[in-house]
Amino acid sequence: MTSGDILHMRRAIALAARGLGGASPNPVVGCVILDPSGEVAGEGFHAYAGGPHAEVVALREAGGRARGGTAYVTLEPCDHTGRTGPCTAALLEAGVARVVVAVSDPNPKAAGGAATLRRHGVVVDEGVLTAEAEEVNAAWLTSVRAGRPYVTWKFAATVDGRSAAEDGTSQWITSPEARADVHRLRAESDAVVAGIGTVLADDPQLTARVPATSRAAPVLRVVVDPGARTPATARVLDGEAPTLVAVAEDAAVPAHLSRHAVRLPRVPGGIDLHALLAELHGRQVVSVMVEGGPTLAGAFLREGLVDRVVGYLAPALLGAGPAALGAAGVSTITEIHRLEFAEATPVGPDLKLVLRPQSPVPSKSPVPSKSSGRTSPKES
Repeated sequence: MTSGDILHMRRAIALAARGLGGASPNPVVGCVILDPSGEVAGEGFHAYAGGPHAEVVALREAGGRARGGTAYVTLEPCDHTGRTGPCTAALLEAGVARVVVAVSDPNPKAAGGAATLRRHGVVVDEGVLTAEAEEVNAAWLTSVRAGRPYVTWKFAATVDGRSAAEDGTSQWITSPEARADVHRLRAESDAVVAGIGTVLADDPQLTARVPATSRAAPVLRVVVDPGARTPATARVLDGEAPTLVAVAEDAAVPAHLSRHAVRLPRVPGGIDLHALLAELHGRQVVSVMVEGGPTLAGAFLREGLVDRVVGYLAPALLGAGPAALGAAGVSTITEIHRLEFAEATPVGPDLKLVLRPQSPVPSKSPVPSKSSGRTSPKES
Protein backbone atom coordinates (compact mmCIF):
# COMPACT_ATOMS: atom_id res chain seq x y z
CA MET A 1 0.00 0.00 0.00
CA THR A 2 1.56 3.26 -1.14
CA SER A 3 0.87 6.85 -0.13
CA GLY A 4 -0.86 7.25 -3.50
CA ASP A 5 -3.12 4.30 -2.76
CA ILE A 6 -4.14 5.91 0.53
CA LEU A 7 -4.73 9.31 -1.11
CA HIS A 8 -6.92 7.99 -3.91
CA MET A 9 -8.85 5.54 -1.71
CA ARG A 10 -9.58 8.33 0.75
CA ARG A 11 -11.03 10.33 -2.13
CA ALA A 12 -13.13 7.31 -3.17
CA ILE A 13 -14.48 7.06 0.39
CA ALA A 14 -15.43 10.76 0.33
CA LEU A 15 -17.26 10.16 -2.95
CA ALA A 16 -19.08 7.16 -1.47
CA ALA A 17 -20.45 9.33 1.33
CA ARG A 18 -22.35 11.40 -1.23
CA GLY A 19 -24.66 8.44 -1.74
CA LEU A 20 -25.85 8.32 1.87
CA GLY A 21 -29.63 8.46 1.93
CA GLY A 22 -29.96 7.94 -1.80
CA ALA A 23 -28.31 4.60 -2.59
CA SER A 24 -30.27 2.56 -0.02
CA PRO A 25 -31.01 -0.34 0.04
CA ASN A 26 -27.79 -0.67 -1.93
CA PRO A 27 -24.38 0.09 -0.44
CA VAL A 28 -22.72 3.47 -0.85
CA VAL A 29 -19.69 3.06 -3.13
CA GLY A 30 -17.09 5.47 -4.47
CA CYS A 31 -14.61 4.97 -7.31
CA VAL A 32 -11.59 6.84 -8.64
CA ILE A 33 -9.98 5.90 -11.98
CA LEU A 34 -6.34 6.78 -12.79
CA ASP A 35 -4.89 6.71 -16.29
CA PRO A 36 -1.63 4.79 -16.92
CA SER A 37 0.40 7.88 -16.00
CA GLY A 38 -1.25 8.07 -12.57
CA GLU A 39 -3.44 11.09 -13.29
CA VAL A 40 -7.09 11.08 -12.17
CA ALA A 41 -9.21 10.34 -15.24
CA GLY A 42 -12.63 9.74 -13.71
CA GLU A 43 -14.60 9.73 -10.47
CA GLY A 44 -18.00 8.41 -9.50
CA PHE A 45 -20.33 7.26 -6.74
CA HIS A 46 -23.51 5.20 -6.53
CA ALA A 47 -26.21 7.85 -6.21
CA TYR A 48 -29.45 5.87 -6.18
CA ALA A 49 -30.70 2.28 -6.26
CA GLY A 50 -31.20 1.14 -9.83
CA GLY A 51 -28.82 3.79 -11.13
CA PRO A 52 -25.30 3.26 -12.47
CA HIS A 53 -22.77 1.93 -9.99
CA ALA A 54 -19.76 3.97 -8.96
CA GLU A 55 -17.37 2.12 -11.27
CA VAL A 56 -19.59 2.70 -14.29
CA VAL A 57 -19.92 6.42 -13.55
CA ALA A 58 -16.15 6.81 -13.13
CA LEU A 59 -15.39 4.76 -16.26
CA ARG A 60 -17.74 6.89 -18.35
CA GLU A 61 -15.91 10.00 -17.22
CA ALA A 62 -12.51 8.42 -17.84
CA GLY A 63 -13.33 7.13 -21.31
CA GLY A 64 -10.35 5.67 -23.15
CA ARG A 65 -7.94 6.94 -20.51
CA ALA A 66 -9.00 4.05 -18.24
CA ARG A 67 -7.21 1.46 -20.43
CA GLY A 68 -4.10 0.29 -18.61
CA GLY A 69 -5.01 2.39 -15.57
CA THR A 70 -6.00 1.78 -11.95
CA ALA A 71 -9.42 1.78 -10.29
CA TYR A 72 -9.84 2.54 -6.56
CA VAL A 73 -13.16 1.16 -5.29
CA THR A 74 -14.49 1.28 -1.71
CA LEU A 75 -16.38 -2.02 -2.07
CA GLU A 76 -15.40 -5.09 -4.08
CA PRO A 77 -16.84 -4.70 -7.61
CA CYS A 78 -20.05 -6.68 -7.99
CA ASP A 79 -20.00 -9.82 -10.13
CA HIS A 80 -23.71 -10.29 -10.78
CA THR A 81 -26.49 -8.82 -12.86
CA GLY A 82 -29.28 -7.05 -10.99
CA ARG A 83 -30.96 -3.90 -12.25
CA THR A 84 -27.55 -3.07 -13.70
CA GLY A 85 -24.81 -5.25 -15.14
CA PRO A 86 -21.76 -6.53 -13.24
CA CYS A 87 -19.09 -3.94 -12.55
CA THR A 88 -16.42 -6.57 -13.17
CA ALA A 89 -17.51 -6.73 -16.81
CA ALA A 90 -17.36 -2.94 -17.12
CA LEU A 91 -13.84 -2.82 -15.67
CA LEU A 92 -12.64 -5.61 -17.93
CA GLU A 93 -14.18 -4.04 -21.02
CA ALA A 94 -12.49 -0.72 -20.20
CA GLY A 95 -9.11 -2.46 -19.97
CA VAL A 96 -8.31 -1.45 -16.40
CA ALA A 97 -5.02 -3.09 -15.37
CA ARG A 98 -5.22 -2.79 -11.57
CA VAL A 99 -8.11 -2.58 -9.08
CA VAL A 100 -7.61 -1.51 -5.46
CA VAL A 101 -10.41 -2.54 -3.08
CA ALA A 102 -11.12 -1.32 0.46
CA VAL A 103 -13.81 -3.81 1.62
CA SER A 104 -14.65 -7.29 0.37
CA ASP A 105 -18.35 -7.68 -0.44
CA PRO A 106 -20.09 -9.76 2.28
CA ASN A 107 -23.20 -10.21 0.15
CA PRO A 108 -22.89 -13.72 -1.38
CA LYS A 109 -25.10 -12.68 -4.30
CA ALA A 110 -22.71 -9.94 -5.44
CA ALA A 111 -19.34 -11.17 -4.13
CA GLY A 112 -16.57 -12.78 -6.15
CA GLY A 113 -15.62 -9.76 -8.21
CA ALA A 114 -11.99 -9.77 -7.09
CA ALA A 115 -11.55 -13.42 -8.13
CA THR A 116 -13.15 -12.79 -11.52
CA LEU A 117 -10.87 -9.83 -12.20
CA ARG A 118 -7.79 -11.84 -11.23
CA ARG A 119 -8.81 -14.69 -13.54
CA HIS A 120 -8.75 -12.20 -16.40
CA GLY A 121 -5.28 -10.90 -15.55
CA VAL A 122 -6.19 -7.80 -13.57
CA VAL A 123 -4.01 -7.06 -10.54
CA VAL A 124 -6.26 -6.76 -7.49
CA ASP A 125 -5.05 -5.34 -4.15
CA GLU A 126 -7.48 -5.58 -1.24
CA GLY A 127 -7.68 -4.13 2.27
CA VAL A 128 -6.70 -0.50 1.62
CA LEU A 129 -8.30 1.80 4.25
CA THR A 130 -10.78 -0.92 5.15
CA ALA A 131 -11.82 0.63 8.49
CA GLU A 132 -12.56 4.03 6.94
CA ALA A 133 -14.50 2.49 4.07
CA GLU A 134 -16.51 0.28 6.44
CA GLU A 135 -17.35 3.34 8.52
CA VAL A 136 -19.03 5.18 5.66
CA ASN A 137 -20.87 1.99 4.65
CA ALA A 138 -21.69 0.88 8.21
CA ALA A 139 -25.46 0.81 7.70
CA TRP A 140 -25.44 -1.49 4.67
CA LEU A 141 -22.73 -3.73 6.14
CA THR A 142 -24.74 -4.12 9.35
CA SER A 143 -27.85 -4.95 7.35
CA VAL A 144 -26.02 -7.72 5.49
CA ARG A 145 -23.98 -9.09 8.39
CA ALA A 146 -26.49 -8.80 11.23
CA GLY A 147 -29.73 -9.22 9.30
CA ARG A 148 -31.26 -6.04 10.71
CA PRO A 149 -31.08 -2.28 10.14
CA TYR A 150 -28.22 -0.17 11.51
CA VAL A 151 -29.57 1.80 14.50
CA THR A 152 -28.55 5.31 15.51
CA TRP A 153 -29.91 6.80 18.73
CA LYS A 154 -30.00 10.58 18.52
CA PHE A 155 -30.65 12.87 21.48
CA ALA A 156 -30.44 16.54 22.34
CA ALA A 157 -29.79 17.65 25.92
CA THR A 158 -28.25 20.21 28.20
CA VAL A 159 -24.77 19.47 29.52
CA ASP A 160 -26.37 18.03 32.66
CA GLY A 161 -28.24 15.51 30.52
CA ARG A 162 -31.75 16.97 30.62
CA SER A 163 -33.94 16.70 27.53
CA ALA A 164 -36.68 19.00 28.84
CA ALA A 165 -37.47 21.32 31.73
CA GLU A 166 -39.29 20.17 34.86
CA ASP A 167 -42.64 21.29 33.38
CA GLY A 168 -41.99 19.25 30.20
CA THR A 169 -41.12 22.13 27.87
CA SER A 170 -38.25 21.31 25.53
CA GLN A 171 -38.30 23.71 22.56
CA TRP A 172 -35.62 24.62 21.91
CA ILE A 173 -32.72 23.22 23.93
CA THR A 174 -30.30 23.16 21.02
CA SER A 175 -29.54 25.72 18.32
CA PRO A 176 -30.93 26.09 14.77
CA GLU A 177 -27.58 24.83 13.49
CA ALA A 178 -27.90 21.61 15.51
CA ARG A 179 -31.50 21.11 14.40
CA ALA A 180 -30.45 21.52 10.76
CA ASP A 181 -27.79 18.87 11.29
CA VAL A 182 -30.44 16.52 12.71
CA HIS A 183 -32.47 16.90 9.52
CA ARG A 184 -29.37 15.98 7.52
CA LEU A 185 -28.98 12.85 9.67
CA ARG A 186 -32.64 11.98 9.10
CA ALA A 187 -32.18 12.35 5.36
CA GLU A 188 -29.31 9.84 5.49
CA SER A 189 -31.58 7.32 7.27
CA ASP A 190 -34.28 5.11 5.79
CA ALA A 191 -36.55 5.36 8.83
CA VAL A 192 -37.04 7.59 11.88
CA VAL A 193 -38.49 5.91 14.98
CA ALA A 194 -40.32 7.62 17.83
CA GLY A 195 -42.35 6.30 20.75
CA ILE A 196 -45.99 7.03 21.41
CA GLY A 197 -45.04 9.14 24.44
CA THR A 198 -43.14 11.55 22.20
CA VAL A 199 -45.97 11.64 19.67
CA LEU A 200 -48.54 12.48 22.35
CA ALA A 201 -46.33 15.03 24.14
CA ASP A 202 -44.66 16.85 21.22
CA ASP A 203 -46.64 15.92 18.09
CA PRO A 204 -43.50 15.78 15.92
CA GLN A 205 -43.74 15.56 12.14
CA LEU A 206 -40.55 13.43 11.88
CA THR A 207 -39.79 14.50 8.31
CA ALA A 208 -36.37 15.32 6.89
CA ARG A 209 -36.62 18.97 5.89
CA VAL A 210 -33.74 19.07 3.44
CA PRO A 211 -33.55 19.80 -0.30
CA ALA A 212 -35.51 17.25 -2.33
CA THR A 213 -32.36 16.19 -4.20
CA SER A 214 -30.87 14.81 -0.96
CA ARG A 215 -33.03 11.66 -1.06
CA ALA A 216 -34.62 9.51 -3.71
CA ALA A 217 -37.62 8.73 -1.47
CA PRO A 218 -39.09 10.15 1.76
CA VAL A 219 -37.87 8.82 5.09
CA LEU A 220 -40.24 6.25 6.60
CA ARG A 221 -41.78 7.46 9.88
CA VAL A 222 -42.24 4.73 12.50
CA VAL A 223 -44.24 5.12 15.72
CA VAL A 224 -43.79 2.50 18.44
CA ASP A 225 -47.33 2.47 19.81
CA PRO A 226 -48.23 -0.82 21.57
CA GLY A 227 -51.74 0.33 22.48
CA ALA A 228 -52.57 1.97 19.11
CA ARG A 229 -53.08 5.37 20.75
CA THR A 230 -51.75 7.58 17.93
CA PRO A 231 -54.51 10.16 17.37
CA ALA A 232 -55.98 10.83 13.94
CA THR A 233 -54.75 14.43 14.19
CA ALA A 234 -51.10 13.47 14.80
CA ARG A 235 -48.71 15.11 12.37
CA VAL A 236 -46.99 11.79 11.69
CA LEU A 237 -50.20 10.85 9.82
CA ASP A 238 -50.23 14.00 7.69
CA GLY A 239 -49.32 12.26 4.42
CA GLU A 240 -46.07 14.19 3.99
CA ALA A 241 -44.13 10.91 4.21
CA PRO A 242 -45.04 7.23 4.65
CA THR A 243 -45.82 6.16 8.22
CA LEU A 244 -45.77 2.80 9.98
CA VAL A 245 -47.38 2.41 13.40
CA ALA A 246 -46.04 -0.61 15.29
CA VAL A 247 -48.80 -1.91 17.57
CA ALA A 248 -49.01 -4.93 19.85
CA GLU A 249 -50.59 -7.97 18.25
CA ASP A 250 -53.46 -7.90 20.77
CA ALA A 251 -54.23 -4.17 20.43
CA ALA A 252 -57.54 -2.83 19.17
CA VAL A 253 -56.62 -0.73 16.13
CA PRO A 254 -58.88 2.25 15.34
CA ALA A 255 -59.96 2.83 11.75
CA HIS A 256 -57.66 5.82 11.18
CA LEU A 257 -54.62 3.61 11.91
CA SER A 258 -55.66 0.54 9.96
CA ARG A 259 -53.61 1.26 6.84
CA HIS A 260 -50.55 2.28 8.87
CA ALA A 261 -50.54 -0.43 11.54
CA VAL A 262 -48.28 -3.46 11.71
CA ARG A 263 -48.87 -5.95 14.50
CA LEU A 264 -45.85 -7.19 16.45
CA PRO A 265 -45.39 -9.40 19.52
CA ARG A 266 -46.00 -7.75 22.86
CA VAL A 267 -43.28 -7.97 25.52
CA PRO A 268 -43.16 -6.49 29.05
CA GLY A 269 -43.04 -2.73 28.64
CA GLY A 270 -43.98 -2.56 24.98
CA ILE A 271 -43.38 -4.43 21.73
CA ASP A 272 -40.56 -6.74 20.66
CA LEU A 273 -37.91 -4.43 19.17
CA HIS A 274 -36.11 -7.34 17.51
CA ALA A 275 -39.34 -8.13 15.67
CA LEU A 276 -39.71 -4.45 14.75
CA LEU A 277 -36.24 -4.36 13.21
CA ALA A 278 -36.94 -7.63 11.39
CA GLU A 279 -40.10 -6.07 9.98
CA LEU A 280 -38.17 -3.02 8.80
CA HIS A 281 -35.39 -5.21 7.37
CA GLY A 282 -38.02 -7.05 5.36
CA ARG A 283 -39.13 -3.68 3.98
CA GLN A 284 -35.56 -2.98 2.81
CA VAL A 285 -34.90 -0.44 5.56
CA VAL A 286 -31.14 -0.39 5.99
CA SER A 287 -30.71 2.40 8.57
CA VAL A 288 -32.88 3.58 11.44
CA MET A 289 -32.67 6.74 13.53
CA VAL A 290 -34.27 6.47 16.98
CA GLU A 291 -35.43 9.89 18.19
CA GLY A 292 -38.38 9.16 20.39
CA GLY A 293 -37.85 9.83 24.05
CA PRO A 294 -35.90 8.33 26.97
CA THR A 295 -38.08 5.22 27.41
CA LEU A 296 -37.70 4.04 23.83
CA ALA A 297 -33.98 4.86 23.79
CA GLY A 298 -33.46 2.87 26.98
CA ALA A 299 -35.31 -0.11 25.50
CA PHE A 300 -33.12 -0.15 22.38
CA LEU A 301 -29.96 0.04 24.52
CA ARG A 302 -31.23 -2.61 26.89
CA GLU A 303 -31.71 -4.98 23.94
CA GLY A 304 -28.24 -4.29 22.54
CA LEU A 305 -29.72 -2.73 19.40
CA VAL A 306 -27.83 0.58 19.22
CA ASP A 307 -24.91 0.81 16.80
CA ARG A 308 -24.23 4.53 17.10
CA VAL A 309 -25.11 7.37 19.48
CA VAL A 310 -25.30 10.95 18.23
CA GLY A 311 -25.77 13.55 20.94
CA TYR A 312 -26.20 17.31 20.67
CA LEU A 313 -25.22 19.03 23.92
CA ALA A 314 -26.30 22.61 24.52
CA PRO A 315 -24.17 24.84 26.78
CA ALA A 316 -27.01 25.15 29.27
CA LEU A 317 -28.13 23.73 32.62
CA LEU A 318 -31.58 22.77 33.87
CA GLY A 319 -30.89 20.84 37.08
CA ALA A 320 -34.26 19.10 36.92
CA GLY A 321 -36.54 17.60 34.33
CA PRO A 322 -36.57 14.43 32.20
CA ALA A 323 -33.25 12.80 31.44
CA ALA A 324 -32.26 12.08 27.84
CA LEU A 325 -32.07 8.34 28.59
CA GLY A 326 -34.45 6.13 30.53
CA ALA A 327 -33.93 2.70 32.09
CA ALA A 328 -31.36 0.89 29.95
CA GLY A 329 -30.92 -2.38 31.83
CA VAL A 330 -28.20 -1.13 34.18
CA SER A 331 -28.68 -1.96 37.86
CA THR A 332 -25.02 -1.88 38.93
CA ILE A 333 -21.89 -0.18 37.65
CA THR A 334 -20.52 -3.38 36.11
CA GLU A 335 -23.45 -3.35 33.67
CA ILE A 336 -22.67 0.15 32.38
CA HIS A 337 -22.91 0.72 28.62
CA ARG A 338 -19.35 1.67 27.64
CA LEU A 339 -18.95 3.75 24.48
CA GLU A 340 -16.05 5.05 22.42
CA PHE A 341 -15.83 8.60 21.10
CA ALA A 342 -15.71 8.75 17.31
CA GLU A 343 -16.31 12.46 16.84
CA ALA A 344 -16.66 15.69 18.81
CA THR A 345 -17.58 18.67 16.65
CA PRO A 346 -18.94 22.16 17.40
CA VAL A 347 -22.28 22.78 15.67
CA GLY A 348 -23.21 26.41 16.17
CA PRO A 349 -22.99 27.00 19.94
CA ASP A 350 -23.59 23.31 20.66
CA LEU A 351 -21.33 20.25 20.74
CA LYS A 352 -22.08 17.23 18.57
CA LEU A 353 -20.82 13.91 19.92
CA VAL A 354 -20.72 10.67 17.94
CA LEU A 355 -20.08 7.49 19.96
CA ARG A 356 -20.17 3.75 19.37
CA PRO A 357 -20.42 0.74 21.68
CA GLN A 358 -17.03 -0.62 22.71
CA SER A 359 -18.20 -4.13 21.91
CA PRO A 360 -19.59 -4.61 18.40
CA VAL A 361 -23.22 -5.62 18.16
CA PRO A 362 -23.32 -9.37 17.45
CA SER A 363 -24.90 -10.70 14.31
CA LYS A 364 -28.27 -12.29 14.85
CA SER A 365 -30.47 -14.46 12.70
CA PRO A 366 -33.25 -12.15 11.52
CA VAL A 367 -36.66 -12.76 13.05
CA PRO A 368 -39.09 -13.69 10.26
CA SER A 369 -41.58 -10.91 9.64
CA LYS A 370 -45.17 -12.06 9.90
CA SER A 371 -46.69 -9.14 8.04
CA SER A 372 -44.27 -8.49 5.19
CA GLY A 373 -43.45 -10.88 2.42
CA ARG A 374 -40.60 -8.72 1.13
CA THR A 375 -37.12 -10.10 0.91
CA SER A 376 -33.94 -8.96 2.60
CA PRO A 377 -32.05 -6.08 1.00
CA LYS A 378 -29.79 -7.12 -1.86
CA GLU A 379 -27.48 -5.03 -3.96
CA SER A 380 -29.06 -4.25 -7.32
